[in-house]
Amino acid sequence: MAAGANLYAMNSQLTRSLLLIGAPVLVAVAFLFWWIGKDPVRELTQSLPGADNRVSADSIVEIINIGEEFERFSSSLPRLEETWTRFRGADFDNVSKSPVRLIESFGGKAPEILWSHDLGEGHAGPAIYRGAVYLLDYDEEKRADMLRCFSLTTGEEQWRRWYQVNVKRNHGMSRTVPAVTEDYILTIGPRSHVMCLDRESGDFRWGLDMEKEYGTEIPFWYTGQCPLIDNGKAILATGGRSMLIAIDCESGELLWETPNDKSWKMSHSSIMPFTFGGQRMYVYSAIGAVIGVAAEGPDEGKVLWSNTNWNHTVVAPSPVCMPDGKIFLTAGYGAGSMVIQLAYENGVFSTEVLQEYLPREGLACEQQTPLLFEGHLLGVLPKDAATLRNQMVCVDPDDCTNIIWSSGSTNRFGLGPFMIADGKIFLLSDNGTLTIIRPNTKQYIQLDQVQIFEGHDAWAPLAIADGYLILRDSKKMVCIRIET
Repeated sequence: MAAGANLYAMNSQLTRSLLLIGAPVLVAVAFLFWWIGKDPVRELTQSLPGADNRVSADSIVEIINIGEEFERFSSSLPRLEETWTRFRGADFDNVSKSPVRLIESFGGKAPEILWSHDLGEGHAGPAIYRGAVYLLDYDEEKRADMLRCFSLTTGEEQWRRWYQVNVKRNHGMSRTVPAVTEDYILTIGPRSHVMCLDRESGDFRWGLDMEKEYGTEIPFWYTGQCPLIDNGKAILATGGRSMLIAIDCESGELLWETPNDKSWKMSHSSIMPFTFGGQRMYVYSAIGAVIGVAAEGPDEGKVLWSNTNWNHTVVAPSPVCMPDGKIFLTAGYGAGSMVIQLAYENGVFSTEVLQEYLPREGLACEQQTPLLFEGHLLGVLPKDAATLRNQMVCVDPDDCTNIIWSSGSTNRFGLGPFMIADGKIFLLSDNGTLTIIRPNTKQYIQLDQVQIFEGHDAWAPLAIADGYLILRDSKKMVCIRIET
């Protein structure tokens, strides 16, 4: 009896265990058969464009109303005389011709910052016109390209004109310097939106969406091309269906366009006017070639010459055109530099490559454009220039691999801007340190160095007028006075 009872108990326990194990298995098997037999999309409908009252991703067109918003704050601009009207100044050489005497030393202390403004992240530089400072900012809160006008002496904002456009942070957003004349202001935003205004009032004249109208492919890290106003014409490199175009600033009418048969692309470089062989031209370092386009006469807008040996995917510095027809070209990311010789014979232009080398072998620049001083080139080498990385150097254009002098291993400047004013070089390093250098073709002569502000990525071009120097880093613009 006891044995039978024990056997019955064991069978009962085994049965319960099998039920505990088997029940979930049976449920899982049943679910599997149900899932296999069910049509998982039976209750879904095909998603068609417009069925959900939204525009499909492939057909989204962002509507940009260029120049639509305006706000005035003040009308108290000082009446000054000097100007810094565009990228690299009036003569495109980054040399101030002002007679104002400037300091050689800060006397052991940092200069007073007269005024400062917080900005949207970027590297756009200012232009100056008779007491007014113009800067194309990107307002991250409003998500807008915004041209702002300030007083040079007080920093008080006078007015702003803007338009909404979506720009994502990509090593900053704003990049370019406005072009300013007595009558007009011309800007190019990060996504190649062109805006032309009345200089004094800020009234809107016309706008152009190059991305939409010309199929412009926006370069890496947004548009770096600074606009050019030449004899009342806006000269722009679209890199789309037309290579260069000219627009009448007064009316917005298209005057001429250069066909882009080779599909060259827009670079970060800017257009440089140049006269050689009796022909005035626009020299542009595109992605695919460096070209010269007629700026006047019956061939206006026609490609006079091109050189496709110069072809790099990222080009930021602008061509340096020298009186003897040499053109210095440089780019970052290991591209190095090239010197070409422009020639003119029997009505035909031609080019010859004189030098081509890597950044560790001679003068090269990553972002800034070198200075031409007394027949020599001065610039700051990129980080891939071996032992001379980030140093300022001087070379003879007849052999740009021959370093005449360098600033030395204790004086490295990163990617910051530099210019000549009152016979001195003013150079801003990445971190907001300003160095004053005596330009010389024999040796490096440093006059003084001082920290102006705690900067980060201080790459924007400098601007100076009436002894006021404007500098900026990625998020702040400051003004100091350096008149003696």
